[in-house]
Parts: sequence; structure tokens; C-alpha cells
Amino acid sequence: MLDWKNRTAETRTGAADTATTSPNQSTGRTATRLVAGLLGLYLVVALVVGWYWSQEPAQFSVQQRAEAAAQASGRKLVNGYTTVETLKQVAGTLLNKPGGYLANDLAPPGLWLDNMPSWEFGVLVQVRDMSRALRKDFTRSQSQSTEDADLAKAEPRFHFDHKSWALPASEAEYAEGIKSLDGYLERLGDPSKGNAQFYTRADNLNNWLGDAATRLGSLSQRLSASVGQVRLNTAVVDPALADSADQADFIEGVNYETPWLQIDNVFYEARGQAWALAHLLRAIEVDFADVLAKKNATVSVRQIIRELEAAQETLWSPMILNGSGYGLLANHSLVMANYISRANAGLIDLRQLLSQG
Repeated sequence: MLDWKNRTAETRTGAADTATTSPNQSTGRTATRLVAGLLGLYLVVALVVGWYWSQEPAQFSVQQRAEAAAQASGRKLVNGYTTVETLKQVAGTLLNKPGGYLANDLAPPGLWLDNMPSWEFGVLVQVRDMSRALRKDFTRSQSQSTEDADLAKAEPRFHFDHKSWALPASEAEYAEGIKSLDGYLERLGDPSKGNAQFYTRADNLNNWLGDAATRLGSLSQRLSASVGQVRLNTAVVDPALADSADQADFIEGVNYETPWLQIDNVFYEARGQAWALAHLLRAIEVDFADVLAKKNATVSVRQIIRELEAAQETLWSPMILNGSGYGLLANHSLVMANYISRANAGLIDLRQLLSQG
């Protein structure tokens, strides 16, 4: 026979215990759900913001920007103004685009992004090269002339560590560099001051183009190495290896391949360099119009710009594909290498035209 009295008592005791612990358990579950919900919401928002921040800036008209900037500041649009103003705009894009400068971010979503920081570094490489060319070539009549004070301040600012987040931050240094460029422009656009110069000669233009060609040549090799390749060893052969069995292996070369996790970084660095260089070449086309016309080189400049702009076409794939050979998947790095190589070949031909009498 069942003991109904004892069972009823036990049931009542269990119900009492449940009633006693239920509020605490309910509160714990509610807190857990709240934290999980907030974390999930944060991740969704971070993903959306990260996607927005990863959008590459659009191209802009360098001539219109230069004219608007000169008019707004009451300066004259003299030779060199378009080039320096374009450099300012390109450098300013690093700081003013959605999300600002991301390469030194320590918190999500910037911390999670690597494509845009690689793009930023590509742009920064071209900014550094042009700021150096302004300081040592474009604004000096000869090697013994005095360098411009503002440009002497601007160049080292842009060469500051691109990943420094404090004391000082990279953005602060680059903003100071832009300010120094504007100080030079203020004097260049005011003929009454007469202490800022810009020389549009074929030789100083050729020097900068040489730096640009070297950059593109390196990018082309790194992009092509996405599938791995055996490259000839271009180092000088050690005389000690002459007539030895090791010499053949030394000359044969080594297998060179971009690490798999670095392929997208190289790709976006190339896009950044192509974006910046295309704008700077359009500015050069304006300021060096007479020089290019005399050398029959205007069409060559436009063809290079066309290749660089083609390298920035919209990428429809959600990731950088790395197919090999004639496989089923595309290899975006090799497509980019094609555009970069053709632009590099155009720069070499352009330099030859400028070198001719």
C-alpha cells in the first residue's frame, strides 16, 4: 500500500524548495540571456561597421579638387599646386575615410580588419615616395640648393611608424605632415612671398618615376608568387663557389611563395598603391603638361593611369581567391599582377621617353 501521507509531505517539501530556489535560478538565466544577447548584438554591429569601414574610397578629380582648394584659400593655381594638393588629399583620405585610420586600432572592429590596413599601407608608400621627391627633386633647382623648410618637416612625418597607437599616434604625425604640405602650398600659391619653388623638369620627374617603377616591380613579383615559383637567384655569385658543384644550385634559385595568410594583404596593398599612384600621375599630367607634350609622353601617362584604374575595379568575391594554373577557381593576385606589370612596363617606357633629348 502507498504511503499517501508521506508522499504528500515530500511533495510539499519539494515544492517549497523549488519555490525557494526558483527566483535565484530565474535571475541567473535572465542575466545569462541578457549578456548573450548583448554580445550577439555587439558582434552583429561590429560586423556591419567593419564591412562599412572596409569599403575603399572612391576616386576623385584631382584638377577639380586643386581648383576648389585654391579658390577657397585665395591662392593662385601655379605649377606644382595640383601635385602637392593631390598629395594632401591622398594623405588626408587615410585619416578622413569611414573609420579613420585603422592600421593601429587596438579594439574591434578595427582590430579584426586586415584588408583596409593593407590598403592604407599601400597608399602610405606612395605618399612617402612623393613627399621625398618633393623635398629632394621637385622643389630644388640643383643638388646644392637649399631644401624647403616645410617639406623638410613633412617627409619624416609621413615616414613615421604606421602602427603606432600612442605617444604619438600615427594619425597625429600624418596630420602634422599634411599641415606642413599646406604651409608649403600657402607660399607656393602666393607669388608675393616668392620663397617656394616647384621645378617642372624632365629629370626630376624621371627620378620619381624610377621610384614608382621599383615599387610596382616589387608588387608584381609578390603578387605573382601567390602560386609559388622558382626564381633565379639575382644575388652576386660568391667567387668561392666558382667551378664548384654548389654553383649550379646557387644560380638555379629558390622556391619563392607568398604565405597563404599574406596573399590578401599583398593584394590590398597593391590596390592601395594603384589608387594613390593613379591620382598622383593625373596631377603630374596637369603640372608637367608642357614637358610631357615636348617628349610626346602624354599618351603614355594616360595609358599607365588606365592600367592602374583597371586594377581598382570592384571585387565581387567575398574573399581573395588563390586558384592555380588553369584550375576552376580564379587567382585574383595574378589578375592584379597583370595590371601592375603593364603599368610598370608603361613607366619604364615613359622614363625612356623623358630621357631622350
